[in-house]
Amino acid sequence: MQDLRAFFEPVHFTEAQEGVKYHPLQWGAKIKYAFAEDFDINETDVILVGCGASKIDPFNETADVIRKHLYQMYHWHQDIRIADAGNVRLGASLNDTRAALLSVLEEIHSAGKVAILLGARHDLTLQQYEVFKKQETMAVATVADMLIDLDDTEEINERSFLLEMLTDTPNFISHYSHIAFQSYYTQPRMLETLDKLRFDFFRLGKVRENILEMEPVLRSSDILSVDMSVVRYGDAPANIKGSPNGLSGEEICTLTRFAGMSEKLSSLGIYGYDINEDTNEMTAKLITQMIWYFIDGLLVRKAEAQLSEKEEFVRFNVTFTDNDTVFIKSKRTNRWWMSLPDNSFVPCSYGDYLTASNNEIPERWLREQERLV
Repeated sequence: MQDLRAFFEPVHFTEAQEGVKYHPLQWGAKIKYAFAEDFDINETDVILVGCGASKIDPFNETADVIRKHLYQMYHWHQDIRIADAGNVRLGASLNDTRAALLSVLEEIHSAGKVAILLGARHDLTLQQYEVFKKQETMAVATVADMLIDLDDTEEINERSFLLEMLTDTPNFISHYSHIAFQSYYTQPRMLETLDKLRFDFFRLGKVRENILEMEPVLRSSDILSVDMSVVRYGDAPANIKGSPNGLSGEEICTLTRFAGMSEKLSSLGIYGYDINEDTNEMTAKLITQMIWYFIDGLLVRKAEAQLSEKEEFVRFNVTFTDNDTVFIKSKRTNRWWMSLPDNSFVPCSYGDYLTASNNEIPERWLREQERLV
């Protein structure tokens, strides 16, 4: 990654921590600097990238506040190698910053590594998507946010970027899911539009009722974007524009662990954190725990067998409403997949298997079938 050094701020977090010593088992002693002379991108799995907005709206150094707590955590995942590229250099305008970030994410994606983006603005999600657009490959995108950012505005911002991403022409979003929106802040017609496009959306209450149903959603995703407003204010006090309701700290960590387990996921973006509003840096600590659980999920990802390794799966033949369907369960991770009429397999849950066994059509199977038509 030496050719990308010009895209990053000259001073890295580790260089500014003079005199700070870490225990040999803390992340601070394990994370490699992505521009060190001896760094080899082939010897890493995950690369951390910080990104603000622009010189006139820098969002301070929030990514480094997150790093301060992240580096103090203990590294239980010896098989996962982590590198830190630092903070993307702020451009004179937001578009300049976006262009630099896109170049960085393209390089990480092309190397087959996972990017964790500590971003200022939620609309930087567009750069996660544009990696696939530039390569002209389809992507499955998932966003966790209390709002659905589909406002129709003249310029792209944090409240309108989804409109750009989902209606871009030509479009490279094959499917979109929205997790934990809050109904009282959402126009009903927005949901009607998403439904007509056969996208999936899960209100907060549904997610909290059975969060395990979100694992197959995230297992299918190439991109995950998290706005910290999805977490209730009591668990993330930096969310002054958030809500007293929302996901708990434990629940958002569960979701990021599910994301880490996905064999497809290429980037995780965590957005909307402002140190100026963070009581005792509690939100920063929660973000570091979200990242820790994401890395924990990567261990499951590495352990999982390929679907072609049939001996690693238990097979169940189920007939529901005259549909012959195969469910398979991994012997290694206990995760489930189900077959569609075109003989492809898609991620599902144990609940889907139980529904089919009761001669009922699983909603997930029905939605996937609709998208095949």
